[in-house]
Amino acid sequence: MNRPPATAAELEERCREAGLVVERPAVDADLTAVRAYLERWTAVVDTTEPPARAALVNVLLATSSAHPRLTDHAGTGWHIHYRDDDMTLAGLLRSLVSVGTALHLTARGMHRLARCATDGCDQVFADVSRTGRQRYCTPACANRDAVRRHRASAARTGA
Repeated sequence: MNRPPATAAELEERCREAGLVVERPAVDADLTAVRAYLERWTAVVDTTEPPARAALVNVLLATSSAHPRLTDHAGTGWHIHYRDDDMTLAGLLRSLVSVGTALHLTARGMHRLARCATDGCDQVFADVSRTGRQRYCTPACANRDAVRRHRASAARTGA
């Protein structure tokens, strides 16, 4: 994936920074499991045919989520959990990413998960654009690719 955490402490810190309630400290087993999951999840990104993509997401959902239920476990307001209680941090992340991916693809479109189109950049991004035609991970990559195309065109025309 784009920048997997290098240590269990970094994994926990990123989760907290993202607003996730971390109920127990991250351990090395969490880091190992999350990194392995991200490799499986990346297959979803790299599969562009909707039926094949759906099949991969369904496998992740089957192994990562549980029946949905309402909870206010942290006293922060009612929300839906698609996971069992008392999971490891890795299990929690697998559930969140699997369900989040499924919700994103079904709500926005099965094509709205991709890698950057800039040569040399393989960053993954979720297309949240209004038109659903995002091709680059960031505006910087879009600009870099536009400059490359302009220079190539100028070189062909001798300008």
